[in-house]
Amino acid sequence: MTALTLSTAAAPGLRADAIVIGVAKGGGGPSVAPGAEAVDKAYDGRLAGVLETLGASGAEGEVTKLPAPAGFKAPVVVAVGLGAEPEKDAGFDAEALRRAAGAAARALAGAKKAAFALPLAEAADAGVVAEGVLLGAYSFDAYKESAKETKAAKGNGKAPLAEAALLGGKPRDKAYKAAIERATAVAEELNRARDLVNTPPNDLNPEAFAAVAQAAAKEHGIKVQVLDEKALTKGGYGGILGVGAGSASGPRLVKLSYTSPKAKKSLAFVGKGITYDSGGISLKPAGHNETMKCDMAGAAAVFAAVVSAARLGLEVNVTGWLALAENMPSGSATRPGDVLRMYSGKTVEVLNTDAEGRLVLADALWAASQDKPDAIIDVATLTGAMMLALGSRTYGIMANDDAFRSAVHEAAEESGEPAWPMPLPEHLRKGMDSPTADIANMGERMGGGLVAGLFLREFVGEGITWAHLDIAGPAFNEGGPFGYTPKGGTGTAVRTLVRVAERVALGDLG
Repeated sequence: MTALTLSTAAAPGLRADAIVIGVAKGGGGPSVAPGAEAVDKAYDGRLAGVLETLGASGAEGEVTKLPAPAGFKAPVVVAVGLGAEPEKDAGFDAEALRRAAGAAARALAGAKKAAFALPLAEAADAGVVAEGVLLGAYSFDAYKESAKETKAAKGNGKAPLAEAALLGGKPRDKAYKAAIERATAVAEELNRARDLVNTPPNDLNPEAFAAVAQAAAKEHGIKVQVLDEKALTKGGYGGILGVGAGSASGPRLVKLSYTSPKAKKSLAFVGKGITYDSGGISLKPAGHNETMKCDMAGAAAVFAAVVSAARLGLEVNVTGWLALAENMPSGSATRPGDVLRMYSGKTVEVLNTDAEGRLVLADALWAASQDKPDAIIDVATLTGAMMLALGSRTYGIMANDDAFRSAVHEAAEESGEPAWPMPLPEHLRKGMDSPTADIANMGERMGGGLVAGLFLREFVGEGITWAHLDIAGPAFNEGGPFGYTPKGGTGTAVRTLVRVAERVALGDLG
C-alpha cells in the first residue's frame, strides 16, 4: 500500500513527482482551495485563471495537470476538483475530500511520491484525505503475468502511487497521528476485502476463504472457529449444507471473535459468503454468471470489519460470522421443492435455489443469536431487486428497530457510504407461506429485496436488535473507476460496520 507521512514542509521545496491541490467550483469559475496558498502565490495569484483556461471547472473528481512554477522541486501540479465551494466559514465535505484524494491518487499511478496540499482544517480532515489516497491508489494485479516492475519498464502498466505526504499535517500532534493510524488500518483491511472479492473463484472456495480468516485472526489476536462439513452436519446447519450440497468444495462457517477487556457492549456481524453463485439448479441465465465471484462480498466486509476493530483496539466485543458456500448444480445439489431443516429448527421449502444467500445467512443469524449480542448486522449481496430500487452505488438498510436502522444509516453517511433506509412491510410476509414447510425461501416478486429482509428476520433471536444491509448494487463496480472506487470489488460496508462499532464503543449509537 501507499506509504503515508504528515509533513509541515512548504510545497515549493518538497522533492516529489507532483503537488496535489484542490479546486472548488464557484459561481464565477474555479477557485483554489485552502492548503494551496503557496502554489497559487508562485503563479502570482493567477492559478485559478490558468486552470480555467485549461478547461478546469472544479467539478468533483476532475483532474487537471499543469507544469509546476519555476523554483518548485516537483515538476507537476495536479489540480483535483472538490465540487461546489462550501458556505462561508464552512469546511469542505469529508466525502468530497476523500473522493478528490482518491481521484488524484489514481491519476498518479506510477509516481514514487506526491505531496497532497488539500484543505486540512483539523485532524479529521487528514484522516479523510489519507483514507482517500489509500483507497484510490488500490490496484489488483495478482493474476497479471507481468510484475509491476516489468509492466512499468515496458510502459504497459503502472504501479500504484508509492508515497503520499500530507502537507499541513502535524506529525507530532496526537490527534493527527491517530487519524492517520485509523485511516491506515481501515483502508488496509478494506483493500484486503477488495482483494478477496476480486480473487477468482477457482482460488477462493470456502476452505480457502476460511484459511485466510484463520491467518488474519492469528496475526491480530482474534479467536477463530471453523466449522467444516462434518461439524455443520453434526450441528444441524441445514441452510449452509443445503446451499453447498452441489459443490465439490464443501461449505464452512467461520466465527471470528474480537474481545476487549473494557467492552460494555457486544456486536455480531454476519456475512453472506457465496464464493461462487451459479444459481444452482435454478441456473442463472447467460450473462449473469461472469461477476458471481463477488457474491461473498458481505463476508469479506464482515471479515475486514472485525480485523479493523481488533487493530484499532475498539472497546466493544465484535464477533464476525462468515457463512461460506459455493452454489453449484450437480446430482447432489438441492432441488427446487426440497425442504431444508435449518439450524434454528425451522423448515424451509426451497422454491428457487438462486435465492441461496438468505439460506446460509439464516443459519449464521441463528448461530449469532445464541451469544445474545446487543445487536446483529448482516451484510449480503442479496437481491437484484435492491439494485433495481437503489441503483449500483447505494445499498439498502432494513431492521427490526427503526431507531437502530436510523443509527446504522447515520454511520453509513458519516463513513461516506451511500445507503438508504428501507421498510419491512408486514403484508409481504404472507407470500412466503408454504403448504409444506414453516416458510418458503421465495415470496412476492415485487419488493423482492424487502421479502428477503423479512425472511432473514425470522431467524434473528427474540429480543435482539438487528439490521440487514443489502449491498448487491455497490459491492462490485462493473463500470469505470471513480473517486477512490476502483473497477471490481469495492469493499462496501466495511467502513459502515467499523463506524457502528466505534459508536457503540463510545456509547453514542441510538
